[in-house]
Amino acid sequence: MTLGAIITPEGIRFAVWSSSAERLWVSIFDDTGARELDRLELNPEGEGVHALLVPNLAEGARYGFRADGDYAPDNGLWFDPDKLLTDPYAVEIDRPYEYHWRLAAKRNEGADTAPLMPKAIVVARPEPMTPLPPILQPGGLIYELNVRSLTRLHPDVPEAQRGTIAALAHPAIIDHLKRLGVSAVELMPITASIDERHLPPLGLSNAWGYNPVTFMALDPRLAPGGLKELRDTVAALRKAGIGTILDLVFNHTGESDRLGPTLSLRGLDAQAYYSHRQDGRLVNDTGTGNTIACDHPVVREMVLDTLRHFVRHAGVDGFRFDLAPVLGRVDGVFDPDAPLLQAIAGDPVLADRVLIAEPWDIGPNGYQLGNFHPPYLEWNDRYRDDIRRFWRGDSGAIGALATRLAGSSDVFGREGRPTSRSVNFIAAHDGMTLADIVAYEEKHNEANGEQNRDGHNDNLSWNNGAEGETDDDAIARARSSDQRALLATLFASRGTIMLTAGDEFGRTQKGNNNAYAQDNAITWLDWGGRDQALEQYTASLAALRRAFPALTHIHFLSGEPAHGSEIPDVAWLTEAGTPLGESDWHDPGRHRLVMILGDSEDGRLAVMINGDRRQSVFSLPARDGFEWRPAIETQPVDLARPLPGRSVNFMFERRAKKVRARKGS
Repeated sequence: MTLGAIITPEGIRFAVWSSSAERLWVSIFDDTGARELDRLELNPEGEGVHALLVPNLAEGARYGFRADGDYAPDNGLWFDPDKLLTDPYAVEIDRPYEYHWRLAAKRNEGADTAPLMPKAIVVARPEPMTPLPPILQPGGLIYELNVRSLTRLHPDVPEAQRGTIAALAHPAIIDHLKRLGVSAVELMPITASIDERHLPPLGLSNAWGYNPVTFMALDPRLAPGGLKELRDTVAALRKAGIGTILDLVFNHTGESDRLGPTLSLRGLDAQAYYSHRQDGRLVNDTGTGNTIACDHPVVREMVLDTLRHFVRHAGVDGFRFDLAPVLGRVDGVFDPDAPLLQAIAGDPVLADRVLIAEPWDIGPNGYQLGNFHPPYLEWNDRYRDDIRRFWRGDSGAIGALATRLAGSSDVFGREGRPTSRSVNFIAAHDGMTLADIVAYEEKHNEANGEQNRDGHNDNLSWNNGAEGETDDDAIARARSSDQRALLATLFASRGTIMLTAGDEFGRTQKGNNNAYAQDNAITWLDWGGRDQALEQYTASLAALRRAFPALTHIHFLSGEPAHGSEIPDVAWLTEAGTPLGESDWHDPGRHRLVMILGDSEDGRLAVMINGDRRQSVFSLPARDGFEWRPAIETQPVDLARPLPGRSVNFMFERRAKKVRARKGS
């Protein structure tokens, strides 16, 4: 079935699905969206589809739907013809959503909401593209970014373009991404969203966008040029060798809990679009008060249509699925073989796209790390936590460190699978920034207006001797060293890695670990005040990763010779250059480790990790005809020099240069 507003030679065909509405209308508005010109009843066509061909309408027409039927919220019925509803298949709206109490008013207790609602715009979609292979391959670098936060303060981006999707195509942004070796940008939600109802009274707004209303329409604040703006930006990034991944939210909508606004799906057929308990209450597997019923056939098709839309008409490389277990819940229980998950992975348009799952929600058995099937990659929070624990100085962390560096076979090697599906990250949009991890032991979310109750309490962070900002030079140096060590560990890890925008140059949110409501300087990247030395170091790490393919391989390490080589794929050594024994692995006081990766007979890479606060001399095993050289120019050349405490060093093993004897000598 074809839903939405379809342009035909005879006019516009409007179609919407509802299994329980008694009557449905399309409201047609003038070019400003302010005046309702007509209200036309749709005709039932069977299987829940209601449609009408409206002649003498063309592209650019503004519209919305209305529905009538029983009003019984206790039973999941919210029909109210005074609520103007956004078309779930709308691809463009004329203005952003703004929360107003009347949007949530009970039937007969609020006036017509049309003046408060954006109007969907009838648009002709561009010709479908032939999808090109994704640029990001497993083992690459994903750069997670918030479109508005990344570019809002960038001095080289024209002011009118700052904060928009088009700004990502600016040469200054692309040059920065290329310098970091970014394989693909991952855009935090760019579809139209609405503020949670508690934010406007606090003078705050949702800066992240994880509160969508429908799934296809882009937010006009981020994409004033509509779908074409996204399509052109994706093309410009691809031309520069950078893919685009969209972070999409198919687990809940901004209609929220029982007290939330009626904006689209709730007013059309809440019983079908949302999951309900047997007593009629909304299921809350998301922490937002409602949960999309991804096991419903109509919802499943809507999700697939959304994904195909962004591939065919914008050319994106793939998707990251927020709270992905919701997509795999069947009758409330997660199933990795759920119809929707299988349909996405097997769809002819989607099968070769990058698919990334955030493998947890807050529902029953919601933590599903490692349980998605290939080809889904998964955000690996065990990697995040174990790396933080090691660098915080926790005892007994050396074994977990090695496991995470090697691709997390304990998580992704189940059933004998040979490759990792891990997306390794140390910091993400949700939580402390990388710089704040080493500067704050506690969260500082007071600006969010919830008395610091929101956000995670256990951040596995440390402050190096003072909480937050300090003038102490020694503490500043320690924090800088820790940031470098964390970044080096990330770039030395096998599998796909993810860096959040700004962490390469020390961005801070002043200890706020839940900055979703801070559309201001707390989340806007400070390009003028960035740590350029740290940025250069990150670029050097990216160059190292590109130069040594063993770092990007996704096969699990075995300690055995790699194919076609006599060199083991990995050796785990002490700082003295001897193999780690059983007692070393279980030594709670051990904070030093050497990982030597064998890439080929032509040379190896040594990653020397000193997590102790004391400096130490590291020794590396010698091979005849080879010598160890620094892999990063800014790091020590002489192995006899002690490696500073809390630092990481890299050495290449290369064939020794032959010295020619001079004539006459």
